Amino acid sequence: MHPTLAYALRFLLSTLKKLARFGMYWRFFLCCFIATALYLFATTNLLMIGFVLLLLITVTKLNHGIVDVFLKTIRRDLRALKALLHFKILQSKNVKHSRTIPCIFEGVMRQHPQKIALQWEDVSWTFLDLHEFSNSIGNYFFDCGYRSGDVVSIFVENRPEFVALWLGLSKIGVVCALINYNLREDALAHCVNISLSKGLIFSGQLAAAVGDIQEKLKGTINYYVICGSTSETPQFRNKATEIDNVLLNGLRLPPPLPSKTSYFDKLMYIYTSGTTGLPKAAVITHSRYFYMCTMQHLMLGYRENDSVYCALPLYHSNGGIVGLGQCLCHGLTLTIRSKFSARAFWSDCKKYNSTVILYIGEICRYLLAQPPKPSDVDHRVRVMTGNGLRPEIWKQFMERFNVSQVAEFYGATEGNANMINIDNKVGSCGFTSVLVPSAYPITLLKIDEDKELVRDGDDFCIKCQPGEVGMLVGKIVKDSLTQKFDGYADESESMKKIAFDVFEKGDCVFLTGDVLSMDRYGYMYFKDRVGDTFRWKGENVSTAECEAELAKILGNQHTVGVYGVSIPGTEGKAGMACIMDPERCVDLKAFYKCVQRGLVSYARPVFVRITSYMEITGTHKIKKVILKKEGYNIQTSKDPIYFMDVSKEEYVPLDQDLFRKIEYGQIRL
Repeated sequence: MHPTLAYALRFLLSTLKKLARFGMYWRFFLCCFIATALYLFATTNLLMIGFVLLLLITVTKLNHGIVDVFLKTIRRDLRALKALLHFKILQSKNVKHSRTIPCIFEGVMRQHPQKIALQWEDVSWTFLDLHEFSNSIGNYFFDCGYRSGDVVSIFVENRPEFVALWLGLSKIGVVCALINYNLREDALAHCVNISLSKGLIFSGQLAAAVGDIQEKLKGTINYYVICGSTSETPQFRNKATEIDNVLLNGLRLPPPLPSKTSYFDKLMYIYTSGTTGLPKAAVITHSRYFYMCTMQHLMLGYRENDSVYCALPLYHSNGGIVGLGQCLCHGLTLTIRSKFSARAFWSDCKKYNSTVILYIGEICRYLLAQPPKPSDVDHRVRVMTGNGLRPEIWKQFMERFNVSQVAEFYGATEGNANMINIDNKVGSCGFTSVLVPSAYPITLLKIDEDKELVRDGDDFCIKCQPGEVGMLVGKIVKDSLTQKFDGYADESESMKKIAFDVFEKGDCVFLTGDVLSMDRYGYMYFKDRVGDTFRWKGENVSTAECEAELAKILGNQHTVGVYGVSIPGTEGKAGMACIMDPERCVDLKAFYKCVQRGLVSYARPVFVRITSYMEITGTHKIKKVILKKEGYNIQTSKDPIYFMDVSKEEYVPLDQDLFRKIEYGQIRL
């Protein structure tokens, strides 16, 4: 035996007792390290090294399962580690030089000013165009008296002007509240009011919706209209200033910068419907915006010549951060579409030379429902990223449309528990390292039948084992740039999303409100939402908010329960409302019209059940277990059920024929 090898083995045997105090994973790492050292320095052959490694595994009582986990996850984990280290380097530069998103964008613009930044219909803006148009916005609003820390609401559809608005306002330190352009009435007024906005910018097409809520808005608000006018909206009476001319003829030089700026300043509010109540304004700082778009950029290895296609709304984080951030922070071209079209989707991808697409599960289902055609594969798309793709159609989608990578991700807009699937693991929305779980502190905690956290005898929470279902949480680390929780504009709402004394006294975690499971390799799989909420059309729907609005529509004369029901072949759950109406006096035709006006499309009840009795708990909550179980099945329900027929613009009785068509996917929902 080679003298060096003999010495190494003697040294190894003498330290076996010391290794016993380490956990199994660490012992395995040490074994691999020693075996590698023997290979590099002992000049022996691979067969001998394999024998030594096998001996070490036996002596240190390592089992085959741990070795299997190591071999199947080490490459994935190292790839993630590389991306994280790269991000840390970029982040340290941003912190050191107080580089906000406008500063980062300006740096990108200077690298390639004439490269196409935004494409929309037949309109193309270069990075220089976007820079100058946003400068015009910043200068105009600075001259109007807006300063750092002020809030302006933006109520505009997907189009390049939307980007120029919030980017320009952010250059002078103004925080933008990005309002869902589908909202109407109370929900719209609520979003403007909780942001404490001093100004409201809206497009001409949305003028009527703004006019309807003027009396409900608090404080003094200045109105600005872009991409149209308010001439046909009498409610305004010349109260709105038209600013289309600002983009074209405004001052193109950079606007005055705030006296003090920080990488951790507020950038915008993005609204998220949580488990209860009206939408909440999630705080997005410059640092969080950069983190969310950059980690995906690094984890998926986007290329300099990649082009992103986005048919998702820019007021949400998927389109407005994950997608738009690739343009603003990394110089990729972004194609914006005002509204998703299944027929034009792949033709658009070819037309705009897209290589990356953003999706939600509903989009994938609509695309698969289209008749096969040559454009299905006549494109350059290689990566699709988003959430909600059903496992059963995952491979079918990739094969039919010739997409080589599906990067399903999980992300709570306001939270610190984000992850992504980087290696095409079917059905998974991301992963956490099993080998080094502390590297990214997210975990699953056990929950009871009511989906509340379960605690042990010491009053601490219990971690789930592989295969168990639990609530996903992210440990809040206040000093961490990526693991802190920025919360909502309303501090009281922020506190509802935090659990304390979870693993030890004094610690705290962010509660995602989502139920997931994890396999032995650390891959996560989405299961359900916690709380009285459901997901439909790619949006979270608060049942409490819907119940309040429907009760208002019914004059607060009827008890209303809202819940989600599963429909074969669809993503998420469709809304269903149960109305207690013993006298059968509800006018469903008038009810339909009010629902269309008062609720956004994804929150409108697809089914309505009229009942004479509804069971209520001691705390005056509606018992929905049986209602959810029976769903819209007319065979099990003793009550009449009605279906929202958009073509007839009314709720029609659900009979056997209509029920069968819904079950077999013959009616588009």
